[in-house]
Amino acid sequence: MKTKAVRLYGKNDLRLEEFKLPSMKDDEILAHIISDSLCMSSYKAAIQGTNHKRVPTDIADNPVIIGHEFCGEIIEVGKKWRHKFKSGQKFAIQTALNYKGSLHAPGYSYPYIGGDATYIIIPNEVMEMDCLLEYKGEAFYAGSLAEPMSCIIGAFHATYHTVQGKYIHNMGIVKNGNMAILAGAGPMGLGAIDYAIHCDRKPKLLVVTDIDELRLKRASSLHTPEEARKRGVELKYINIENIENPEEYLISITRGKKYNDVFIFAPVKEVVEQGDRILAKYGCLNFFAGPTDPKFSAMFNFYNVHYMSTHIVGTSGGNTQDMIESLQMMEKNLINPAAMITHIGGLNSVVNTTLNLPKISGSKKLIYTNIEMELTAISDFKKKGKTDPLFTQLAKIVKKNNGLWSTKAEKYLLKNAKSI
Repeated sequence: MKTKAVRLYGKNDLRLEEFKLPSMKDDEILAHIISDSLCMSSYKAAIQGTNHKRVPTDIADNPVIIGHEFCGEIIEVGKKWRHKFKSGQKFAIQTALNYKGSLHAPGYSYPYIGGDATYIIIPNEVMEMDCLLEYKGEAFYAGSLAEPMSCIIGAFHATYHTVQGKYIHNMGIVKNGNMAILAGAGPMGLGAIDYAIHCDRKPKLLVVTDIDELRLKRASSLHTPEEARKRGVELKYINIENIENPEEYLISITRGKKYNDVFIFAPVKEVVEQGDRILAKYGCLNFFAGPTDPKFSAMFNFYNVHYMSTHIVGTSGGNTQDMIESLQMMEKNLINPAAMITHIGGLNSVVNTTLNLPKISGSKKLIYTNIEMELTAISDFKKKGKTDPLFTQLAKIVKKNNGLWSTKAEKYLLKNAKSI
């Protein structure tokens, strides 16, 4: 079977190509990809090439398919796995396989599996590690966003707090505590806000900061303080750009009690150090944002580490249980990842979008891999509709859904867009 896919050959060398997949083995699965959401991790892999820890050294001769936030349908199942999977099932994949201690992962390391493709072959190790997960939701885009949501969920679970005089680590954020998400109005920040409000271990106070007023306004319209209040959470959005002493201001909100949990959503030295300064006793700083600079560092107050038991933790991705929790919360409509999506595109737009991802405004860029469509902001659908009737109807659909992408919009697009 032939597939079309975006493959990585070296630093900044991504190519959209058509090629033949090898014959499927008895321990493999043939699948059809429908959607993939682009991630900054793919950008990092593209610009770093073989210097990236998950990218093999021989990609110039054996290129890998990029994309790791994907959802699709199973086409054919090898004999070994027919007791567990069947043709027609929707699926998502937890790409952090940790297979035999290796960092290899779909979307970074394999020649025949990755999200930016039409058809793929899922290798045996994915199933061996229980990382091929059935998805029972209706919309493919939600299945794609289960992976980034699992990263967020994993970060919440990895956060911990100690107890004075006892060698105990209490896992998770402090229930009914003070929590801050710094630089939190971007796509992953939106997911974190959504999860914090709707999970079973909520903070009492959640403060979200950013320096982009438009992003903050959008975040507050999607996850409103009113909705959070109904869930028992006091939610505040704060633009700290013009605040003379932001740490003092943030601490004044908690009446001097500071923050039990601080999440950092931008790899910026000043943001990390600000997070450190607002930590309460036993406070945990979660460095969520992955830097591209391997020498990235920031100051951390070790006097407070010693006497106040403050500490830092970081996670890269989630595990399978995080992914399952993400999928189940979506299936129950407890979280809505559509708030993360600002752009839609086809497979033909992946190369340019991935290589320029930091320069493109907005949040998540969602790709439908079987169509041809330039990357388009949802907010531009109405304007595009003046010359293209496809966007006229899409604009009407999203307008009725508070400007958000939806299952109805997805179905219309897949039915009416040009095939690639």
